[in-house]
Amino acid sequence: MYLEDEYLMLSGIQHFAYCRRQWALIHIEQQWEENYQTTSGELLHKRAHNEQSFEKRGDRMTARGLRIASESLGISGQCDIVEFHGASNGINVFGYEGKWKVVPVEYKNGEPKEGKEDLLQLCAQAICLEEMFLTKIPKGYLYYGKIRRREEVVFSEELRLEVKKLFEEMHQLFRRGYTPKVKAGKKCRNCSLANICLPRIQGNKSVSAYINDTIKDMEGEA
Repeated sequence: MYLEDEYLMLSGIQHFAYCRRQWALIHIEQQWEENYQTTSGELLHKRAHNEQSFEKRGDRMTARGLRIASESLGISGQCDIVEFHGASNGINVFGYEGKWKVVPVEYKNGEPKEGKEDLLQLCAQAICLEEMFLTKIPKGYLYYGKIRRREEVVFSEELRLEVKKLFEEMHQLFRRGYTPKVKAGKKCRNCSLANICLPRIQGNKSVSAYINDTIKDMEGEA
């Protein structure tokens, strides 16, 4: 179990699964740069959240912007949408009659990716919700803005174990304040931090070290 002051951002797992260095630049070195993909993705999430709200229609309830956390993973975050479907074998929800099953829905810009970063993020949300509502969540959905449809995600034991393993590694790196070395590849071309990371220039240096060295060189020339 982790203490609250040790919690990491849940959404960081998508960065970490995509590129460990990208995650460290954002979450350890506090580096960030917007591009079209990140901006349009942010707008999509704002529409999904639409402030924090809860509405009920028939045998379905929808919570937007629900804040979640997990002591076992040491994370906290916010869900785009959590649906509660009427089910005889579901759970009780305070203030509402009947039984309900919990279904997380994450909104993404673009289309399904080759990697598993979106699946891992959604699975992490499910684990948080399971701890909060004391229930088992077998599946959830990823909604992609470009194709305008949902993709079902089954939370297998393999996927759950991978989520746990990745967060354990993230906690270790965060405690050390360590930014992994550059591993240049195809992903770098689509990375919003390409101009900050500078993989071909920096070699094994961290961004902070690179900036400090550059400032020293400039001062020396002055």
